Amino acid sequence: MPTNVPGIVAYALAFSIPVVLLGALILRRARTMSLTASMAVLVLIPTIATFAGVIGISGMMFDDQLERLAIVLVVVAAVTVPAALMLGRYQARRTVWEKEIREQERAAEKSRRELVAWVSHDLRTPLAGIRAMAEALSDGVVSEQADVERYANQIVGETNRLSSMVDDLFEMSKINAGTLRLDMEPVDLHELVDEVLAASRPTAERSEVALHTERPTKPVVVCGSDRALGRVLTNLVSNAIAHTPPGGRVDISVGSDDGQAWTRVDDTGPGIAETDLPRIFEVAYRGTTARSPVAADGIPPGSGMGLAIAAGLIEAHHGAITAVNRDKGCRFEIRLPLLASL
Repeated sequence: MPTNVPGIVAYALAFSIPVVLLGALILRRARTMSLTASMAVLVLIPTIATFAGVIGISGMMFDDQLERLAIVLVVVAAVTVPAALMLGRYQARRTVWEKEIREQERAAEKSRRELVAWVSHDLRTPLAGIRAMAEALSDGVVSEQADVERYANQIVGETNRLSSMVDDLFEMSKINAGTLRLDMEPVDLHELVDEVLAASRPTAERSEVALHTERPTKPVVVCGSDRALGRVLTNLVSNAIAHTPPGGRVDISVGSDDGQAWTRVDDTGPGIAETDLPRIFEVAYRGTTARSPVAADGIPPGSGMGLAIAAGLIEAHHGAITAVNRDKGCRFEIRLPLLASL
């Protein structure tokens, strides 16, 4: 057993370095090891290396002093290993959380870029139309009374469309920023569907689309914002009417199961392309031409944000909205917690 400092250092290094190298080899070989297990190994390496160095210096003489030191090291390991495991789990959760945040930020940034590009395109179209018609009226190019009235009506229509698009942008910005505030109260989906149908029936009649409803006899009550849920259903029904050819039908049904209320909007349109389904609720995503209707006057009927707004409002209600294809047409379904189950 060495008694001088150089000898003690040499013996300590000779016995502890192999333990450290073995621990490094274990970490290198077990690359698939979880972060929690890696933390435990990192804590055990210096503890075991210290014990090995002390044993080497003592000349393998297990006396009382070495026994006391061994007890201390065991206690230290018993305290530090669980702490390392807890720290490893925390760090793993934090790493996953930070990764999810980064992915969400990248997705949000991509969505913002797409929204800016879409706004610059879609707002320019009605503005160009308004400008052209206003210049025609101002320059006297259009002088017949019937033509003047037609141009004036088109300008009003384009202005209303612009106003609707700006309202949608404002609503979407509140949803994305997390500043949306809803006045929550008991809402009977029966009454809500009746209101939406009454408001949508003139549009359906102009489009030669039949509206049908199917509801249970007893109320289906959820906790939500009457205005927000009404807008969601209006967007879905308007979307269904716009994508249903003349002579088709749109069915709105209400029900409940497993502590949830559901509302379904089914249409007999061309359905949704499978490649579009994952992105159907993204801002300004209109998908393929089959799901990009154009009104008789050549003007797209919506802002392109109706489904994105509907998804955001339903998420704010802790619900879910889905879209699936049927044998003919597609189905949008909303699920919300029943009031009794809250």
